[in-house]
Amino acid sequence: MKNQATLIIGANSEIAKALSSNIITFENTQLIVISRDTSSYQQEKFNKTSVITLNDYQEQSIRQATSQLKSLTKLPITKVFICHGVLHTKDQLPEKRLEDFSPTMFNQIVAANTITPMLWLKHLTPILSGKVDCKITIFSARVGSIADNKLGGWYSYRASKAAMNMLIKSTSIELARRAKNIKLISFHPGTTDSPLSKPFQSNVPKDKLFTSEFVAKQLIDIVDNMLIDGKASFIDWKGEKILW
Repeated sequence: MKNQATLIIGANSEIAKALSSNIITFENTQLIVISRDTSSYQQEKFNKTSVITLNDYQEQSIRQATSQLKSLTKLPITKVFICHGVLHTKDQLPEKRLEDFSPTMFNQIVAANTITPMLWLKHLTPILSGKVDCKITIFSARVGSIADNKLGGWYSYRASKAAMNMLIKSTSIELARRAKNIKLISFHPGTTDSPLSKPFQSNVPKDKLFTSEFVAKQLIDIVDNMLIDGKASFIDWKGEKILW
């Protein structure tokens, strides 16, 4: 008997698909996914999954998806995974030096990594607030840590994740007053074998390049053991704290 629901947003990423494959095995959980590309969820194993397809991640589309979400389930949503993330574009890799900085790329990266997740938080909070505990995980990155930045470079990506972390921290302070049942988690998955990391995998030790299945299982365990404490947590795939 299902008594709760899990929502995965940006559900076409490799880690999101691994999360979905794991969660559908939970007898007590309904899975809901949101993405622009939901073709992966046409597989038979997802025949009980609720799917919302978007044309884009503009605010109007996010507002409509949130409204649709309310009609999809009467079960409380106890976990949300916001899996958006862009490291590079077709035209440009992360910047190695100042001369590589591009306003166009910066705007694209910030839109995906910072603005879109924040819009989801904006529109989801009213329907997630209540008496039932809900843990929201937003995908971040260790390079978004200002305190941990020792190499420089990657200006747009670092800035977008640092900005998202600040928004998460600020949101958690507000939610501690008005939605005490919600816990925000900023999550660094490590280097995962995916299209996002593909151009940089040659420099990653084999034992530090993770499968999406491994990261998904780690994340589920971490979230299950998180306490609702009115604070934001910035953690890595081992469950260890990262300096903001």
